Amino acid sequence: GEQALAAIEALQPDLVFLDIQMPGSTGLQLAAAIEDRCQFVFCTAFDSFAIDAFGLNAVDYLVKPVEPERLARTLARVQPPQSSTSTAVLPMDHGLLLKFGESGRIVRLREIDRFDSVGNHAAVHTRHGVAHVLSSLNRIERRLDPAYFFRVSRSCILRLDAIVQLDPDVGHGLIARLRDGSEIDVSRRAAQQLRARMGGFD
Repeated sequence: GEQALAAIEALQPDLVFLDIQMPGSTGLQLAAAIEDRCQFVFCTAFDSFAIDAFGLNAVDYLVKPVEPERLARTLARVQPPQSSTSTAVLPMDHGLLLKFGESGRIVRLREIDRFDSVGNHAAVHTRHGVAHVLSSLNRIERRLDPAYFFRVSRSCILRLDAIVQLDPDVGHGLIARLRDGSEIDVSRRAAQQLRARMGGFD
C-alpha cells in the first residue's frame, strides 16, 4: 500500500487499477488517499466486506479474472481529468459492487428500487435481494440523479420508476407502493413534492 501510494505520487497517473486486497492496506484505504488525485478502478474477487460505493468515486469495478471485452467497456467510461469529481452525479448505468449473502455482483443504479438508512450504513434493495453499503443516505443522495431518485423521508430514498401507487396517509403524508409489494411511508414534507413529480395522482 505504501509503495503504491509513493508510486502514484511520483508518476501522477490519470487512472489506477486497485486490487481490494493489498499488502499493508486495502485498496479501499488507498483509494480514499488518492481520490482527489486520479481516477481508479477496483479489481476484486468479491471478499467478505461491504464497499463504501458512494464515498469513493470509482470509475468501475472489475471482477477477476478480467475479460478483455469487460476491460474495454471500463476504459470507455474513463472521463477527462478535468471532468472527474468525487461529488459528480452518477449515471443510471453506473455499477455498484454489492454482496448478497456469500456471493456478489455488479448492480446498476437502474436496478435499485430503494435505499434505507440502517445505523451507520444503508440497505440497498434490488431485484437480486438486499445488500448493504458503508455509506450514509446523505452521501448517497448527493451522488444520485434527482430525475430518477427521490428522498421520501430521513431514512429512505426511492427510485421513482419503482413506485406504482401513492395512497394518502395520516398527517398529510403518503404511502408509496412499490413494484415489489413494499409499502414506504412518505413524510408530509416530501409528499407534496412527490405528488407533483408523479403527475399529481393521489
